[in-house]
Amino acid sequence: MENPNNFSNKTQFTTRKLYGDFATQQELDAEYDVEKAVPGFLKYINNFSANSEKARAILQGRTVVQYGPTLMERLTVYPAKNPDAPVMLFVHGGYWRLGIGDEYDFVATGPSLAGFTVVIITYALTPSVNIPEMVRQVRSSIAWTANNISNFNGNTDRILIAGHSAGAHLAAMTISTDWADYGLPADTIKGVLAISGLYDLEPVSQTFVEPAVRITAEQILSSSPIRLVRQNKIPLIVVWGELETASFQKQSVDYCKAWQNAGNQSHYLIVPNANHFNILEGFETVDGFLTKEILSLLA
Repeated sequence: MENPNNFSNKTQFTTRKLYGDFATQQELDAEYDVEKAVPGFLKYINNFSANSEKARAILQGRTVVQYGPTLMERLTVYPAKNPDAPVMLFVHGGYWRLGIGDEYDFVATGPSLAGFTVVIITYALTPSVNIPEMVRQVRSSIAWTANNISNFNGNTDRILIAGHSAGAHLAAMTISTDWADYGLPADTIKGVLAISGLYDLEPVSQTFVEPAVRITAEQILSSSPIRLVRQNKIPLIVVWGELETASFQKQSVDYCKAWQNAGNQSHYLIVPNANHFNILEGFETVDGFLTKEILSLLA
């Protein structure tokens, strides 16, 4: 697995440019249609469910709590066995329109065995809410965690957040949070692991996703993590699969470069033979590559 600390001049990526250079709408849509891009993608979704059932059988102390007033604002907490454990929050993907946290309990397996308290976030989806409201809900879930996770053996000074696909977008958006609005310190989050994510909403707004998600021009500016990069002490790891589409790879490359160009701590990991879905298998064991990456953020 390639894991350099910085991009060098020798690193080359053969990718398309943004949506304006695509010859047809069909070409652009194909770059962002992860289901069609991964042959037999349903088997991976079925594996998510089956492996989540296994995780619920293996891991102890599973607790579901509300962090907000609506039914979708809930967290699944897997407490560590020992007190003062590091905390990993996880935000699932689904293009902001599909999925619930229960379908991703399997990501708790490796980090739990590595000594983490794991918190899996469920949030409301489009069309019930828009992307800014999802960002607000994820931020609120972190605030709840910071205020309550000591009851689940978690250490409030060791909170990390990971996200996949649209969940990586939401995780990245928490970096720009003014935690003073929540009565919390500026360094509430100690690190971010962004996996196969979307960091610029502009090209996404030109795809088949748009009718369901309704991304506005204002949201492109205010809710695209790549447009909000500032000098920051939070370490960021950007991960993507070798088999991702060119546009998904470009989103990750550009975001990691922007983070580094701002003088921030970041590195990337390209996972060989990984597609948009099986990349999450890296959380399933204590020595899985994603478990190792979240552990590295504690250093």
